[in-house]
Amino acid sequence: MENSEYLERILSFIKEIGIKIRETTLDQETFLPGMMIKAGELWVDYDKLKYPGDLLHEAGHIALEEPEKRMNLIGDAGGGGESLEIGVLLWTYAVAKHLEIKPEIVFHENGYKGQAAWLIENFQQGSYIGLPLLQWMGLCKNTSDDQNQVVFPEMIKWLRD
Repeated sequence: MENSEYLERILSFIKEIGIKIRETTLDQETFLPGMMIKAGELWVDYDKLKYPGDLLHEAGHIALEEPEKRMNLIGDAGGGGESLEIGVLLWTYAVAKHLEIKPEIVFHENGYKGQAAWLIENFQQGSYIGLPLLQWMGLCKNTSDDQNQVVFPEMIKWLRD
């Protein structure tokens, strides 16, 4: 597994925000190596896991889903449409910043349809594709209306409610 030194930090964060992780053996092929979502939980086969940053991306699908629909998530959860996927990408970037993980750990060259470097460049330049969606969900703010407001990439909360 590449970048395994980040695995514990990523797993701790996912558990802390309330997403369950189930260690298991996955005999079937999965969209992302060594993981899948089942019944709103992240199922992980550590022997097959290639990129620990992918755990954050899949956790993002769970975190951004409506709470009453999380238990229905199965597989790679990419069926939420392009708008939800864009929000997941930005949520994942915010987590990487929060955990002080280089964005390349999450947005690795073997994922994101060859657009990982482009995503990182845009996010680092403050072009936050998907920010209105995260704001609408009440997860973050774009601007500060008083000195106590949290401004993206800091998050007010990590799970949609």
